[in-house]
Amino acid sequence: MENFNVLFASILSQREPDAVAWIKGNKENPNLSGQISFYRTLGNAILVAIEMFGLPDEENKTGFYGMHIHEYGNCRDDFEKTGGHYNPEKVAHPEHAGDLPPLISNHGYVWMAFYDQRLTIDEIIDKSVVIHKRRDDFTTQPSGDSGEKIGCGVIMPFFHR
Repeated sequence: MENFNVLFASILSQREPDAVAWIKGNKENPNLSGQISFYRTLGNAILVAIEMFGLPDEENKTGFYGMHIHEYGNCRDDFEKTGGHYNPEKVAHPEHAGDLPPLISNHGYVWMAFYDQRLTIDEIIDKSVVIHKRRDDFTTQPSGDSGEKIGCGVIMPFFHR
């Protein structure tokens, strides 16, 4: 079995992403910004790396935020046109392909990476990544009671140099 932590560290440090989403905050969270990078890996799965600044820790004492891929890549109008969670298999929450791990903030900053076999780069292009004000409870249907959409970015192909 291959040493995945070495492989993933190599991908993150030596390759450009295959797709990116530039996250911007809503009107109440203008300092929220960040980048989510998506990399192709073995078996058409993806590696996702996130760096985000300006999460509203003063309002969310837990420092946990919901993060999901939504159906539509439309982050205009306070993110009201992003649709529901991306769910091509029509399964219950939290088994949607668009259900992502929660963000864990430290004084408004997040850096994290994870591996996902439920998504491919090609299927997520032109969808959106939405950051929610509260953590996902992984129970409430249809979307985990994660609250208001406070950040959004459209997933776009990254053009390699």
